[in-house]
Amino acid sequence: MIEIGLISDTHGLLRPQVHEALAGVSLILHAGDVCGDTILDELALIAPVQAVCGNCDAPWDPALAAERVVEAEGVRIHVSHGHELGRPTAERLIAAYPGFNVIVYGHTHVQKVERLGDALVVNPGAAGHRRFDLHPSVARLRVDGGHAEVTLVALPD
Repeated sequence: MIEIGLISDTHGLLRPQVHEALAGVSLILHAGDVCGDTILDELALIAPVQAVCGNCDAPWDPALAAERVVEAEGVRIHVSHGHELGRPTAERLIAAYPGFNVIVYGHTHVQKVERLGDALVVNPGAAGHRRFDLHPSVARLRVDGGHAEVTLVALPD
C-alpha cells in the first residue's frame, strides 16, 4: 500500500496546513500552477515531489514537466495541469490520456473525484489563494494491490 499526496494550483502560496494534510505520504504529485520554486522545496520536506507545468508557470522551468507518468502498485497514474485541453472534463482527460487508471489534473480549482469505467479522475482542488468562492483543498490517493481510492482534504481558510 502506498499513499500519494495530490496538490494543485498553489499559485505561490503553500498553506502551513498542507504539512499536516499530507503527512506520511510517500510521494507528492503537483498538478501545476506552482508559481515558485520555494513551493516545491517546502513540499519536498514532506515527501519527494513530481510537478507539472500549469498555464501560470514558466514552461522552461526544469522542475516542471508537461506531464508526469507514475506507476505505483500496478496502477498507472497520469498528471497534467489540464489547461492543454481547454476546459478539462473527465471525459476529455480519459480520451486524451487513455490507458491510465488514475488521471490527476488541476486548472479549474474545483475539487472533483469521478470514476468513469476503469479510470479514476481527480482534481484535488486549489491549495493556494482562495478564488471563485471555492475552499482550498488537497487530496490523498491510496493505492493498494492495483486499486486506487482518493480522499479530499479541506484546508482551513
